[in-house]
Amino acid sequence: MIHARIDMTYGAFSLNVDLQLPGRGVSALFGDSGSGKTTCLRCLAGLSQAANAYIEVNGEVWQDSARGIFVAPHKRALGYVFQEASLFEHLSVRRNLEYGWRRIRPEHRKVGLDQACSLLGIDHLLERQPAHLSGGERQRVGIARALLTSPRLLLMDEPLAALDSRRKGEILPYLERLHDELEIPVVYVSHAQDEVARLADHLVVLEQGRVLASGPLGSTLARLDLPMALEADAGVVVQARVQSYDPTYQLLSLQLPGAIEPLRVAHELRTAGETVRIKIQARDVSLSLSEDDASSILNRFAVTVEQVSAAHNPAHVQLSLRAGETLILARITRFSADQLGVVAGLQAWAQIKAVAVLA
Repeated sequence: MIHARIDMTYGAFSLNVDLQLPGRGVSALFGDSGSGKTTCLRCLAGLSQAANAYIEVNGEVWQDSARGIFVAPHKRALGYVFQEASLFEHLSVRRNLEYGWRRIRPEHRKVGLDQACSLLGIDHLLERQPAHLSGGERQRVGIARALLTSPRLLLMDEPLAALDSRRKGEILPYLERLHDELEIPVVYVSHAQDEVARLADHLVVLEQGRVLASGPLGSTLARLDLPMALEADAGVVVQARVQSYDPTYQLLSLQLPGAIEPLRVAHELRTAGETVRIKIQARDVSLSLSEDDASSILNRFAVTVEQVSAAHNPAHVQLSLRAGETLILARITRFSADQLGVVAGLQAWAQIKAVAVLA
């Protein structure tokens, strides 16, 4: 468990948060610029010292203002990945990696050099100089270097922000591998919902130095009262189980939690019983009062309308729909909502036009 209670003010900005984060997996701090995400990270690292704070990481107290405890940054067992990978330009990739690794006593090393290189796919880069690396390669080396300090906590401050969409797409699979294969807890700062959807297990939404919401990713993304529900890429992330695969049509059949109907997705083969992470965007969900089999839309679910809310565009409304234990968001026109008589409690059919398999 990671507990961070931080109360600090500088200039016109104040940060007042009380975070209870899981002791493993990826916890994402999400919000607009100026919401306090990086300040939280700097306090966790000890780079900023709040006058009133309590920080504990899996049983180890790093700061307790009431008792006068403050562990210096270099004595905190953490790794920090910045937006820019600040590599030593005069050292090869191998020597950059060894710089921190050699400072960890052998019995305290949790991640080996070969393991870090394999996880980040940088084995072929070891003899290169940083000047001959792409932006994505530099960042992967920076992440590997942070891992080789054998941290009890890995902090990542918008590590993909400086990369273009192509480089970001290259590095995200490696971050997913870290999530799947290592037990080191990660606190990940981002304002990009696509990154959060792919990587996070727990989501904290910050606004102007305060916590708007904190909880498991799926249920938090499904809340209509939070700012991300108004964004163009608003949607829910669901952990689904592979039921079967149709090789003729290359369709996966997925079981959603508590849903009766399977979800069919055009995708490559996955093993039956495997868990996959999917995203269903609100703009890809429509509503009908009856099941329509004569349609090119593969997926139709019996749902109950749980909530109706205004959308960012006044011509639309946002809906929260429940299919079994699974919450789905939908964005439809106000005209359609009025024509269908959409209110909380309505029994209807959700038609899902597209599903993204994230991992």
